[in-house]
Amino acid sequence: MEKIRLTQWASCTGCAAKMGAQTLAEVVRRLPAAQDPNLLVGMGTSDDAGVYRIAPDLALVNTVDFFPPIVDDPYDFGRIAAANALSDIYAMGARPLTAMNLVAFPKEGLALEVLHDILRGGSDKLAEAGVALVGGHSVTDPEPKYGLAVTGLVDPARIVTNAGARTGDVLVLTKPIGVGIVTTALKHGVADARAVEAVVESMVRLSRRAAELMVDEGAHSCTDITGYGLLGHALEMATASGVALRIAHRAVPHFPAALELLARDVTPGGLGANRRAFEKKVRFNDTVPGAWRKLLFDPQTSGGLFIALPEAAAGRLVERLASEGFGETIVVGSVEQRTGEELITVE
Repeated sequence: MEKIRLTQWASCTGCAAKMGAQTLAEVVRRLPAAQDPNLLVGMGTSDDAGVYRIAPDLALVNTVDFFPPIVDDPYDFGRIAAANALSDIYAMGARPLTAMNLVAFPKEGLALEVLHDILRGGSDKLAEAGVALVGGHSVTDPEPKYGLAVTGLVDPARIVTNAGARTGDVLVLTKPIGVGIVTTALKHGVADARAVEAVVESMVRLSRRAAELMVDEGAHSCTDITGYGLLGHALEMATASGVALRIAHRAVPHFPAALELLARDVTPGGLGANRRAFEKKVRFNDTVPGAWRKLLFDPQTSGGLFIALPEAAAGRLVERLASEGFGETIVVGSVEQRTGEELITVE
């Protein structure tokens, strides 16, 4: 098969293609809230997945995620999309069980072998996660897109939401940021091959083990970092939890190539949209460089878990993940009492 560049078929790559937060909020806020006592987590807190109780000790967890190509290789695109969709289930402290493919594919210009490789990548990642692929749906579309709807299970007493962060907790991040910048460089043909390889390796890595260990360590709150960037999703946690967050920018794991590319004005469109949507609720100390003020809004795809838990538990979590090969997991901040309009301080 002729080598193709899937990113050339995308107007915007990966989770950077998400609808802007302000636009989406304007539409969703006019929808009636579900009135069902068994709906434990709905749309009200912008959480990663919905949770619906079906028995006293059992709840369904549902999520859906799809996007245009973020890398050129079809197989890698499939793996990334699957890992990204599964991440929402893991972020809730749940176990994914089944998944359904969501496919948009052009009638002309791309061989069906490309679609096969995309689906094969997704299938292989689901198999790694122990998740059964049970079906899907497809439409024709000039721009290819792929993702999955995933269903999982959780004990309602053990749900980890984005609304549970407590004053005194510390914040742990399990993957580096900078994905959106590097993949934008890939789309424009200016990315270093080693940087792309590192980013792909991060995106295809499942958050399963991080989720299992965070539940074991008694995490109070969690969200995964995707299209709204670290600060956007951190703001969702702060808002839902009624707290403020403090983030030490120098502690945040990142791909060095992302800062280098920012210096060359390589910037995803979603980064600017995130800044406009969220920056007014963030206070940056004067010591935070301009490049970091952008990087922290960079849209991620299949990003890490952002976890709030007691300090001692956080230390154990970092050590346990490091011993299993997840050495990029690190404490990046703390949870504080809310005192004003600014919900996040970056120092």
